[in-house]
Amino acid sequence: MMTKAMNLKSGKEAFIQLQFADRIGGADYGKDTAIYKFEKIKRAKAAARAALPEMELIDLGVGEPDDMANIAVVARLAAEAAKPENRGYADNGIFEFKASAARYLADVFGVHGIDPAEEIVHSIGSKPALAMLPYCFINPGDLAIMTVPGYPVLGTHTKYLGGEVYNVHLTEEHDFLPDLESIPQEVAQRAKLLYLNYPNNPTGACTTSEFFMQVVDWAKKHHVIVVHDAPYAALTYDGTKPLSFLSVPGAKEVGVELHSLSKSFNMTGWRIGFVAGNAQIVKAFSDVKDNCDSGQFIAIQKAAAYALSRPEITEAIAAKYSRRHELLVNALNEFGFQASKPRGSFFLYVKAPKGIAGGEEFKSAEDFSQYLIRHKLISTVPWDDAGAYVRFSVTFAAAGAEEERSVVEEIKRRLGNISFIF
Repeated sequence: MMTKAMNLKSGKEAFIQLQFADRIGGADYGKDTAIYKFEKIKRAKAAARAALPEMELIDLGVGEPDDMANIAVVARLAAEAAKPENRGYADNGIFEFKASAARYLADVFGVHGIDPAEEIVHSIGSKPALAMLPYCFINPGDLAIMTVPGYPVLGTHTKYLGGEVYNVHLTEEHDFLPDLESIPQEVAQRAKLLYLNYPNNPTGACTTSEFFMQVVDWAKKHHVIVVHDAPYAALTYDGTKPLSFLSVPGAKEVGVELHSLSKSFNMTGWRIGFVAGNAQIVKAFSDVKDNCDSGQFIAIQKAAAYALSRPEITEAIAAKYSRRHELLVNALNEFGFQASKPRGSFFLYVKAPKGIAGGEEFKSAEDFSQYLIRHKLISTVPWDDAGAYVRFSVTFAAAGAEEERSVVEEIKRRLGNISFIF
């Protein structure tokens, strides 16, 4: 027999369950039994480690740097954290950081004429900035255009606000650039936001000034705001110069660019970046941000300003990733992959095999990724949004060039004499 206490507990749980917002599932929140991609990877890693305890996991799926931030930047953080004047709320940021960000855009990307007071504001990383920007523009029924495969945060919050998302596929045939002319006229007319990300996650693709000029023309024609997410912008290789959307004439008239120190300066956990570009958009974002957070710790902003004034830090990081890309590309191609070294980011995006000769069949990239984890203890990230592809990351744990070669040699050893079918 159910006791009164049990009845009360049951009623309380039912009451809470009915209060969840529709945007996260409403009364069905937490009841979804679907297992999402990254959770499947996490579970497969745990199962494979238990089944193969003698084998070390090679994680080629991690999307963050494997190294610490530069020691001089860490020292600057320590020094600034010890100062009592840096202890308080930062609100929408300190001018020192904004000025350093403006100089960084000029020195690294050739973007001149950015007003640090009106056209730059700090963010607690790019992810919160992407989450907040829809609050500046999206009303119920409005539309944002996203690229897939890609990073979904801006689209997620567009939906939270009652908006809609239109997806444009990034395909190899189109150099992993969105085909703007393929966007239906009625979609372009309704859209308020266009999300771009170059160098791209997950494809590693870079873009050109010519493409950005097309984007500006398209955005002006359809009155669409451009949000260019550029956390990998300075991580480029083999003569490819870092490119900013803001370097294109007219870009400031239609949009903003989001920069982050996470990838380019090995400062993921520091949570510091900035939004730059159109003054009206920057102001609107600042107003929304002011109602969401009280700013990043001033000592972090001052250490980040110091880092931004030293682009050679990023150049050294990029040299490491370039070296690793070459090792991994050459290794994969020995097994029949058609991998090409990307010109930017730390991601390598390749077509997944369809199976193994005389063995398993892979109906999707996820099937292949799961096979690598379960049988070879090699972790990757599958993408089946626009064809079956797998994302490898060159941020695997390795201290120095010799260890990097050892990791790649171990990958080759584990794949052994497998004959993949493509």
